[in-house]
Amino acid sequence: MAGEAGDDSLYPIAVLIDELRNEDVQLRLNSIKKLSTIALALGVERTRSELIPFLTDTIYDEDEVLLALAEQLGTFTPLVGGKEHVHCLLPPLESLATVEETIVRDKAVESLRTIAEQHSREDLEAHFVPLVKRLSGGDWFTSRTSACGLFACCYPRVSAPVKAELRVLFRNLCQDDTPMVRRAASGKLGEFAKAVEVEYLKSDLVPMFVNLAQDEQVSNDSVRLLAVEACVSIASLLQTEDVEQLVMPTLRQCAEDKSWRVRYMVADKFTELQAAVGKEITKTDLVPAFQSLLKDCEAEVRAAAAHKVKDFCLALDKSVQEQVIMTHLLPCVKELVTDANQHVKSALASVIMGLSPILGKTNTIEHLLPLFLSQLKDECPEVRLNIISNLDCVNEVIGIQQLSQSLLPAIVELAEDTKWRVRLAIIEYMPLLAGQLGVDFFDEKLNSLCMTWLIDHVFAIREAATNNLKKLVEKFGTEWAQQTVIPKVVAMSRDQNYLHRMTCLFCINVLAEACGADITERQLLPTVLTMATDNVANVRFNVAKTLQHIASILPNTTTQVQTQVRPCIEKLNNDSDFDVRYYASEAAMAY
Repeated sequence: MAGEAGDDSLYPIAVLIDELRNEDVQLRLNSIKKLSTIALALGVERTRSELIPFLTDTIYDEDEVLLALAEQLGTFTPLVGGKEHVHCLLPPLESLATVEETIVRDKAVESLRTIAEQHSREDLEAHFVPLVKRLSGGDWFTSRTSACGLFACCYPRVSAPVKAELRVLFRNLCQDDTPMVRRAASGKLGEFAKAVEVEYLKSDLVPMFVNLAQDEQVSNDSVRLLAVEACVSIASLLQTEDVEQLVMPTLRQCAEDKSWRVRYMVADKFTELQAAVGKEITKTDLVPAFQSLLKDCEAEVRAAAAHKVKDFCLALDKSVQEQVIMTHLLPCVKELVTDANQHVKSALASVIMGLSPILGKTNTIEHLLPLFLSQLKDECPEVRLNIISNLDCVNEVIGIQQLSQSLLPAIVELAEDTKWRVRLAIIEYMPLLAGQLGVDFFDEKLNSLCMTWLIDHVFAIREAATNNLKKLVEKFGTEWAQQTVIPKVVAMSRDQNYLHRMTCLFCINVLAEACGADITERQLLPTVLTMATDNVANVRFNVAKTLQHIASILPNTTTQVQTQVRPCIEKLNNDSDFDVRYYASEAAMAY
């Protein structure tokens, strides 16, 4: 019996060994994903003494299997007996942190960082720091890149002499011969800076940052690019005078770097840099740098900087905010409005309206409205949409009256443009405009425009105008629809042009959905039934299609359905036109 019990206890690990040696990758992957179950079956003692050593010795597999293993080991602390035994998970994770595939290494580092927090101070120095040292001194760049991500998680909880060793190791990685290692160190520099004491930040880490930001390999700008991110962390930790002396010279160089990707990163992180360096340095240094980025020769850099215009202006010192914007930034913004690149114009259009509340009514009317008008007429639809989408913040500053005098004529002009695609674009923005301007203003200025589109000579415009009606009814409600829209739609059923009569039916299709059964039965259905006797076959078969469409909205039991709809469909079923008979037979099935 004892022998049998012993065999049973060996069973889980025997199965695992078989499955991990199987040729089928999916089977090996599934067995790794069941590791926690196997560990529970083995118990903490045997997991530590058998399972973990076995896993450490067998780390030669497909990347997806190793990735799953690295992820599993990060959650293994309870399965090896808790925090006092957590160090036994380090050997397999150390091996995984040296493999060639980046995502496996990253996942191993992530798991190592997780279990570092579960080490006691003593265990960190006895087990975790030696692992960091081994990875930092590894022959292959893979182990050294992985090491870069482990300094910040152990540094705060070790003794002063060990901290000194870690700083030296990190400096060596920052000066490594391999660009991939320097890039990894550059990427983790900001994180490490937050863990290091301020005096060592100034004496040890700032020189590392300066070297990385001036990395000599022109072809490998990714080291310098990542140093920009570190700049945000370092600047936020230092006093203003230290930032000016230690960080700003390097940041100025990055803003003028020969690689556009580095300049792009500066532009992308600009508002974070602004918050980190403070208002005084922003005024003296960042404003000129921001001007340069807005005028950069690369469109990607200009677009990234344009995205930050509003946030940068909002965060400026209030005492000089208006003067800085009007004198230094607005001339650059005016140039970007007519930029050759549509991404730049679109980026600017998404934020430019936000300058109105900062600059106030007078400046908005005098300086910004002409720019908005120019962008409203831009050939790029995204630019126009971005302006129309943000009209509400201008409305709050200058008032609806001023807005209607300045921008709405431009919108009306576009709505009547000879190019049908321009008209189509404005129709699509109409529900958005309606929501921003309110029902009264919309009825007064834009409602007639929406109804005019319904009789446009281009079908795509009539179709879009029909869908537009539905969105407007959803926004303003059925009461508004009954008073404003439905009478005009019903009147179209008597129009001389059969295309307009068909548009009337298309409108009824969408209005029925938006207005519900009661209004459909009382106000829309009688019009449909009247049109069943139209002398144009296309109108008659569209009556049949409309009756089929609104069948799901009307209650089947109503008197009107029994006495009027069914006889109407019967009549259409006997129509002389084949298409009318076909659609009438389809409609009959719905009632």
